[in-house]
Amino acid sequence: MFQQEISQLNLKQLKAGEKRWIGNLQGSATGLLFKEIVAQSKQLFIIVASNSQHLGQLESELEFYGIKPTIFPDWEILPYDRLSPHQDIVSERLAILSNMPTQGVLLLSASTLAQRIAPASWVLGEHFDIRVNQKFDLEQQKLRLIQAGYYLVDTVYDHGEFAVRGSIMDIYASGQVAPIRIDLFDDEVDSLKFFDPETQRTTEALQNFTVLPAKEFPLKEARSVFRDRYADFFPTANPKKNPIYQDVLEGIASPGIEFYLPLFFSAEAMQSQSTLMAYLPKNGIVITDKLVDDGLTQYWKEAVRRYEDRRHNIDQPILPPEQLFMQPSQVLEQLNHFGRIIASQDRFEEKAGVLNIQSELPPRLPVDPKREKPFTEVKNYIDQINHPVLLVAESAGRRETLKDALRPSLGDIPYVANFDEFIQSLHAIAITNAPLERGLLLNNKITVISENQLYEHRVVQRRRKRQQEVSEEFLIRSLTELNLGAPVVHIDYGVGRYAGLVTLSIDDQDHEFLQLDYADAAKVYVPVTNLHLISRYSGGDPDLAPLHKLGTDAWNKAKRKALEQIHDVAAELLHLQARRQAKPGFGFELDHSLYMQFSSGFAYEETLDQANAIEAVLSDMQQAKPMDRLVCGDVGFGKTEVAMRAAFVAVQNNKQVAVLVPTTLLAQQHYESFKDRFADWPVRIEVLSRFGSSKAHTKTIEDLADAKVDIVIGTHKILQENVQFKNLGLMIVDEEHRFGVRDKERIKAMRADVDMLTLTATPIPRTLNMAFSGMRDLSIIATPPARRLAVKTFVQEQTEDSIKEAILRELLRGGQVYFLHNEVDTIERTAENLRQLVPEARVAVAHGQMRERELEQVMQQFYHKEYNVLVCSTIIETGIDVPNANTILIERADKLGLAQLHQLRGRVGRSHHQAYAYLLVPSMKGLKGDAEKRLDAIQRASNLGAGFMLATEDLEIRGAGELLGEQQSGSMQTIGYSLYMEMLEKATKAIQKGKAPNFDAPLSLTAEITLHMPALIPDDYLGDVHQRLLFYKRISNTDTTEKLDNIRMELIDRFGIPPQPVKQLFAVHQVRLKAEQLGITKIDINSNGGHVEFSPDTPVQAISIIQMMQQHPTFFRMEGGQRLKVMVMLEDYDKRIQFLNDLLDSLLKELHRT
Repeated sequence: MFQQEISQLNLKQLKAGEKRWIGNLQGSATGLLFKEIVAQSKQLFIIVASNSQHLGQLESELEFYGIKPTIFPDWEILPYDRLSPHQDIVSERLAILSNMPTQGVLLLSASTLAQRIAPASWVLGEHFDIRVNQKFDLEQQKLRLIQAGYYLVDTVYDHGEFAVRGSIMDIYASGQVAPIRIDLFDDEVDSLKFFDPETQRTTEALQNFTVLPAKEFPLKEARSVFRDRYADFFPTANPKKNPIYQDVLEGIASPGIEFYLPLFFSAEAMQSQSTLMAYLPKNGIVITDKLVDDGLTQYWKEAVRRYEDRRHNIDQPILPPEQLFMQPSQVLEQLNHFGRIIASQDRFEEKAGVLNIQSELPPRLPVDPKREKPFTEVKNYIDQINHPVLLVAESAGRRETLKDALRPSLGDIPYVANFDEFIQSLHAIAITNAPLERGLLLNNKITVISENQLYEHRVVQRRRKRQQEVSEEFLIRSLTELNLGAPVVHIDYGVGRYAGLVTLSIDDQDHEFLQLDYADAAKVYVPVTNLHLISRYSGGDPDLAPLHKLGTDAWNKAKRKALEQIHDVAAELLHLQARRQAKPGFGFELDHSLYMQFSSGFAYEETLDQANAIEAVLSDMQQAKPMDRLVCGDVGFGKTEVAMRAAFVAVQNNKQVAVLVPTTLLAQQHYESFKDRFADWPVRIEVLSRFGSSKAHTKTIEDLADAKVDIVIGTHKILQENVQFKNLGLMIVDEEHRFGVRDKERIKAMRADVDMLTLTATPIPRTLNMAFSGMRDLSIIATPPARRLAVKTFVQEQTEDSIKEAILRELLRGGQVYFLHNEVDTIERTAENLRQLVPEARVAVAHGQMRERELEQVMQQFYHKEYNVLVCSTIIETGIDVPNANTILIERADKLGLAQLHQLRGRVGRSHHQAYAYLLVPSMKGLKGDAEKRLDAIQRASNLGAGFMLATEDLEIRGAGELLGEQQSGSMQTIGYSLYMEMLEKATKAIQKGKAPNFDAPLSLTAEITLHMPALIPDDYLGDVHQRLLFYKRISNTDTTEKLDNIRMELIDRFGIPPQPVKQLFAVHQVRLKAEQLGITKIDINSNGGHVEFSPDTPVQAISIIQMMQQHPTFFRMEGGQRLKVMVMLEDYDKRIQFLNDLLDSLLKELHRT
């Protein structure tokens, strides 16, 4: 497109220090021009964006036109912050610095350019390679990695970590996309493979890789340099009082250490090589816009201001800004060592070296959804121009929607994969998808129309690739780890205490057992092959869990009683479900084009989970039976949007929608957001709550009865007797955990045939229980919206200093703070104390006993930043979103419940800034049982989407209560929650099959297999006891051979070739799976034979056993009705397994024949 212009520029002749000017770059012309320039030259082009938003824009434009820029990421923290950049960012930066590209595009923002970085000599000299077949000394390499700043951990999840197990080393090296597993054979590297940190399974092999340092400075080896330089810079400071100094000498990287970076290197190195320019190839060309000076000056001023704010702490001195950042004049002077191009949207005056491009501002072609033909503007534009047009939608989903919408006016538009394909295809009009913000218009050549030109109000959300959260299994796994002394239920003996894994030798063979202690110092040893007989006791306080005596029938009685009750519960559940299923609900119809128009009003891109939840809700609504779905999503993960889509479909079908919320504030907020979202549609929305006059309420109630109101949002008022609906079709309950049982009964009465949608962040145990037991459908939204960071949570003692530091850190980055004080009597005094402690703060007070007008006013003022600290009671738990409030301090956190803590924590972190929650307690030592567990749980589950995990944990801490509420949880208390749920599931299945319950039969038919051979995971194969237990439990719980094979593959993958005892462990379980199908309760075979016992209701026919005995009279003999004696000499282990497998296979074959 720009051949002629590029040859005019004559970049080959551009020498260091010379400049060229390119003007009139409208829309995304910059991207196209530089793509063409780069394609023709062998140099590196360094594009400096003025800020991170501009950077994102350039990145998507360059990618769209077909060149992938290398992005040098910013630390994403403010100068002098007490935080360190994310390890992934450090890894990316080091990878680029150590291997700087020599051609293509390097993209970065001005502020990143102004930051001093580690001297080139250090970064380039620090790395070492590891390749297949090289000699590899584990101990030496361990030291080497620790020197390079890597952490030794048990299991590798993040950059900068490594783990060693036997002859395997896992390492997540800087600059690698995934962690790598190094498998050694003797002292040579046998293989290198990438593996997935979630599942710990290997993926693809590689031949060699480079280990870069884990940090941007030599933490370990430069301690002496650091000590000397620190003394030079701060001669008067006392290093003992500076925790960061102490940490460096210990070799710990404490948060914020990056702002002491120059102290790790000599003064000469910092002077000459500590800028990014030192890394760039000499023939590089730097491209900036006219505003780059302003960006640099602004950043410098900010750094100086933050320095002035922080420099007064004598014990923790900080480096002056000129040591860490370059002044704008220095940056520009250094840039003049390179050829420069200055690009701008404005035209430059014509002179030598200036080129103004022929491009025009892309036209705005607004789509008007209210018109009969919304796309008239677009159609007219395309008709009147005579060159090719490419439409660009944001995502594949939006592309299809646009194609459908344009079909009536433009026919079927062909799809192209990218811009180059469009140029080659010679289509007059085509469509593609890419995150392009600005379009392009080159007269008589080409037009590119981006979606922003069509829909002006939408926010394009940039997807960061970095959204790998810890998997649910990992969270739940850490919750199920058994501690010594934890209560455990054994199905035959009752509740005992876990006393560890022990290895005992029996008949000269080692076997591993789980030791359980019971009352009167009795012990039970459970072979690891029978772990399926054990479950962790949960439900209630472990200290109060019963401890049974062996040899009495107390446990059997309890079990039997529980079974009878479980049977009733199961029957009732099924009855309830059947009643709901049988009652015909209303099958909603979905008008796709209208629904698509409504969806496009959503300003963000749906996350995957959100899309799935919406999908599930809509398909439930289209069925002719009442929906009952629970959507669990963390605070701010877009549950409301799910509700709005459902409401839209209901209103389209002329049904009324009721939205029930717990507080007046929330009702107000939902009312506002529903009104915004439905502004373009003929829908009447009203609100019923404490706000508003009684006259307005009476009118609303009348209109509801006449079906003049489509959507009503309200508090408990909706549930009053006098509120009648003419045609209620959908009931949405928000923040379900805040309603009491009586409200829920009222709701139930309304809803036998109404579709129910329940939204919550932390479901209460009973609700969750119903979802788990299959009475309600469950959708979990666990992925956060793009760019959301998890809230950093600290539990600490309440001191004036800690409060001051927390508040100041937030105010200094321009944010706002919630301070939670839950006693109305002393709330004013607390506010006064804060005013004195932090004079900069503008403090306001909000609590539930204020007059409504006043409360509303304070909240509005806080929202509009008139105040920046709000001292409040838990009234904010469900309240207005204040995106700018990103710190919350919670006093007496030990007095709040888990769900409450999680909800409160969710008030902050609504934007992409790092948010902080400080849980303050009077003293860490004085924490008691449950409170300590709760705070520990919430601190541990600090990743996004943890609400659901916390709810399951709450179930564990508090117990579940009985599902249907009548007979409270007596039996659940005696037998433990997990066992209760297991038995309930079995009972439900039995009733569904029409079997009468047999209370005396053993509860679950599990075969006990004893083959008198070692079947265990040896200590030297897998040393970590917890991991071993976890594998034993997983192996015991498998119910298909396929699952068993998967676990075997995983073991081989993670820990190497399994030794014989492990193979035998799998063999025993394979036998168990076959035996369970045949109704065999026990197999005991040793070297001289043994016996097989069948259960009374075994499916095996007597005739097939008789036939077998006739064929091999010397092998088999019946003893009594249920026992088959085996008389075969089976010395060899493999033969023993083979014999059994043959025997069971032939019986299974007989079974399938009949």
